Amino acid sequence: MQKLLHPITDWVSTKRGMWVTIITWLVLMVGLSAGPRLGDYQVTNFQSLPDEAQSIIAEKKTEEIFPNEQGTPGILVFHNENGDIRTDEVIQILNGIAAEDINGIETIVDISVLPPQALTGFISDDGSTMIVPMELERGLGSSEYSEINDKASEIGNKMADKFENMSFYITGPAGIAGDTLKLFEQADFVLLLATIVIILVLLIAIYRSPLLAFIPLLATAIVYQVVNQSIALLGAGGLEINNSTTSIMSILLFAAVIDYSLFVFSRYREELNKVESKYEAMKLAMRATGEPVFFAGGTVLAAMLVLFFANFRDYQNFAPIFGLAMFFIMLASITLVPALFTLFGRKAFWPKVPKYGQEKEVKHGIWGPIAKFVVNKPGFSGGIVGIFLLITAFNMFNLDFEFDTVKKFPEDLPSRVGYEIVESRYDKGELAPATLLIESDKTIDQTDVTAFTEKLQEYDKIASVRLTAQSEDAKALKLSVVLAMNPYSTESMNFIKDLREDTPNLLKDLSISGEPYYSGVTAKLVDERDVNTRDIFTIVTLETLLILVLLFALTRSIKMPIYMVATILLSYLSALGLGIFLVDILFGFDALSTRVPVYAFIFLVALGIDYNIILASRFIEERKAHRVKDALEVAIRNTGGVISSAGIILAATFAALTTMPIADLFVFGFIVSIGILLDTFLVRGMLLPALILLFEKDKQASHNRQ
Repeated sequence: MQKLLHPITDWVSTKRGMWVTIITWLVLMVGLSAGPRLGDYQVTNFQSLPDEAQSIIAEKKTEEIFPNEQGTPGILVFHNENGDIRTDEVIQILNGIAAEDINGIETIVDISVLPPQALTGFISDDGSTMIVPMELERGLGSSEYSEINDKASEIGNKMADKFENMSFYITGPAGIAGDTLKLFEQADFVLLLATIVIILVLLIAIYRSPLLAFIPLLATAIVYQVVNQSIALLGAGGLEINNSTTSIMSILLFAAVIDYSLFVFSRYREELNKVESKYEAMKLAMRATGEPVFFAGGTVLAAMLVLFFANFRDYQNFAPIFGLAMFFIMLASITLVPALFTLFGRKAFWPKVPKYGQEKEVKHGIWGPIAKFVVNKPGFSGGIVGIFLLITAFNMFNLDFEFDTVKKFPEDLPSRVGYEIVESRYDKGELAPATLLIESDKTIDQTDVTAFTEKLQEYDKIASVRLTAQSEDAKALKLSVVLAMNPYSTESMNFIKDLREDTPNLLKDLSISGEPYYSGVTAKLVDERDVNTRDIFTIVTLETLLILVLLFALTRSIKMPIYMVATILLSYLSALGLGIFLVDILFGFDALSTRVPVYAFIFLVALGIDYNIILASRFIEERKAHRVKDALEVAIRNTGGVISSAGIILAATFAALTTMPIADLFVFGFIVSIGILLDTFLVRGMLLPALILLFEKDKQASHNRQ
């Protein structure tokens, strides 16, 4: 590795290499900026499930047989909080929306032509609410959903304001998709701004130098633009890009570039005290830090590429996007970052400018005493930390999952308000009815249809079953199955899973020849839960094995990688258990998305191992000249300051995700922040050193006797 890196970092540290490097990155950034925009390829209606999932197969078969039935549904909600809804007022609003002839709206049910008996089916039992189904054209993107909703909402709300106590909302899949896009567009800007402010404030507070805060952020801004535009090229090449993926990617990028910048400039400052030339100082600094920083980045990159083996497409989508981001981050850590620090030289550290020949003895602050305490009391310090981590990890057994995506959005979001009105006043299953397709090689007569429908309605958990379409040859039926409970609930998911398995027997008992296919929101959630469970096992197994192999290569040891990885896994479980407790107590989130534990694992294990690599590398270096205890003390006190600073900034960067109005990202950012702090101070500072003393002592003692 050194043979590969040293020629690169040595050249970048020269005057000519510094300028060529900076100019090359700037040209790359400007050149890519002339290309496609990332926002043009971001989607919110991302298909998370693999094509072979049962619900996706069912959806495609339904679309194939009933191609005109597959537009995106929406629900127009009219509500009077203080009395009965007036049908004539609703008709006026609907006529106003229809008169605009909004592009993309396929149909809105014309309630003015319905007989009174049929009309009552759209009005809630308490008379306060009316829902009117609409359908958007097939093939629309999320941005078009947003535009359609905006136009319809503007007209509807303007007219509703003329009537007393009338409220108007658009919900259902179309309304939720449009609001989701706007939510991410607004939140991404806030996230970027919050991240920059947090990093700037912390860097200045910790290092008390404006330029030391500005230079890493300048490097980050350049890399951010290069990565964003490169991902846009992937989008132009056909890659679907999920909104949440790019939001998390931006945090990874800021965190990693700042982290690696800290390791570079801390060693650079040390070398500036020893040599006069700023170019020679950077050359020496990069010879010391280039390999561990590049190796740490490579570990994160490899961990991200493991996601290609997942079946859940959200996780697969991470792999190329995060992999590309980490590639540029690693490249920047050995080229752009040292070049920028070399450009500014000693001025970067103003007002505490390092002077040649002064302060050769490094001050270790609080980490000197901590290092001495840990190596003298390893059983006590490591034991206390281990017990704490185990106790908090046991809270994992209280983990509950939330599948209702709308409940994760802000309470005042129009589609959520409309959703909750419908949920409280109608059969909850009306929010997202399941679709059942029956495909047969024989004609299905009306008697069979009636018998099968009645059989399904015998289930207490089914509110109604309606025949919505039949093929011309009567060999295929499409039924709408409305559940008597929230279609996003675990209870509904368990029921649909059982019903999917029971339906072939129901058909057989009625002597109906045919294959049943269930699609819709609840069926997809069943598949998502099953696929996610399998992916957790796959990702945890492969990522753990991968990091073990990489650590074997770094440490040249059998034992050390095993307990290094064990501490990281325990730290992850502790962060998840403690995080579950705190987000419930502090923020009222009593259940998590299935994605959060996986996202947290990917980042906590991949990023957490970085700090252990820095400590272990220094310990291995010092062990050549010292006993285990002394080598460990030197390693802790010399890496403690920069790692704790980096950990605080990294945790704060992920905490910026708590500015997001999407619960998944809020909870993910909070839990990862906790995990990073646990790993930085407790695992790396106390638990890992205690294990090193426990497992490495005998070998060192044997060496001394020789």
